[in-house]
Amino acid sequence: MAGEAERRSEWPLALSGLVAVAGLITLTFHDWRNGILIFAGGVLLAALLRVSLSDNAAGLLRVRGRMFDIVLLAGVGAAVALLGLIIPN
Repeated sequence: MAGEAERRSEWPLALSGLVAVAGLITLTFHDWRNGILIFAGGVLLAALLRVSLSDNAAGLLRVRGRMFDIVLLAGVGAAVALLGLIIPN
């Protein structure tokens, strides 16, 4: 039972990772700006999940302290989104 509970706690990383991969696929095969914004959304989703979930439920999103993880994920997500928006075509 312990292994099953551990696997279930990894859904936050899997969900945000799937969104980020969808962004990478979009930027590769379709529009690069939309792909970058979707990728940034995946990182920001990871930050939101880290804020809202307990340390045990966050699974592999828990790397360092709670505030460090939140600030790093939100900062990187916001920076990627901002760069995606300000770079001209």
